[in-house]
Amino acid sequence: MNTDALARAAVEARPHLLSVAYRMLGSMSDAEDVVQDALVKVRRAEPTDVDSPVAYLTAVTTRTAIDHLRSARVRREAYVGPWLPEPVLEDPEPDAASHALLADSLSMAFLVVLEALGPEERAVLLLHDVFGYSHAEVATVLGRTEAGCRQLLRRARQRIEEDRPRFEVDPRRRDDLVRRFQAACQGGDLDPFLALLTDDAVLVTDGGGEVKAARLPIRGSVRIAGFLVNVLARWRAPHEYRIVSLNGTPALAMLGGGRLIAAAVVEPGQGDGAERVAAIRMVRSPAKLVHVRAQIEAAGLNGEDQGQNPD
Repeated sequence: MNTDALARAAVEARPHLLSVAYRMLGSMSDAEDVVQDALVKVRRAEPTDVDSPVAYLTAVTTRTAIDHLRSARVRREAYVGPWLPEPVLEDPEPDAASHALLADSLSMAFLVVLEALGPEERAVLLLHDVFGYSHAEVATVLGRTEAGCRQLLRRARQRIEEDRPRFEVDPRRRDDLVRRFQAACQGGDLDPFLALLTDDAVLVTDGGGEVKAARLPIRGSVRIAGFLVNVLARWRAPHEYRIVSLNGTPALAMLGGGRLIAAAVVEPGQGDGAERVAAIRMVRSPAKLVHVRAQIEAAGLNGEDQGQNPD
């Protein structure tokens, strides 16, 4: 394959490459940089013996993402407060919503669980279980034997299953919880939050050291409710709380003056707590909101005609 044909294939494959890189890194900003670096490497290499352009481009992108994760480990260890993935309005992978595995792997909960894996474990799990690459193809990407990749995959699956939710979430239940969370934020009173949260709920806020946020997860309905009421009271009115789809699930976009200032994903509980919120993941870091803010503005979801909090 000549370089011009590979360049054309790279343009067509870019959404797929971004989809892989985003899941690897949990950051669309970093994913865009990694894909760009990978394409530069491809152009410099000028390969001529490429049978499958997409597979080749995915391999280079994955290896570049692994290198990025290794270099980012020190930065993650020095990160101020809890780390959460950078939210996205939609998956760059075409027709991703129609594929259950792709949709599930985009969720904030899944991306958080992936943080427990090493770079190569993460790559094996995503390429084989999510994107459907064979063991032989994964081995080629990582420069390992098939047996070694199978071992990595077994270890990655085991670690994922330990932390992954073991129940299917009813979409209607999630929709209802997000609407109730929206109403509680608009009201700003203690009791609606207490009624919404499970007793052992957890709130994780990611400010990235750029804005005020809890440095540790907040646990327990009473503490979380008090924290949210105090924070919302300090935010200058009027604010808007809009329901949007983030990472494939309904979530709350919190806007001030028409600008996104926080994004919150809520997770339902299990068993008796299934009708209440067990976890809230709130991203406040301005750097992590740049991409989704642009998506929301482009989609016209930042208007001021709905969901406005009364003065």
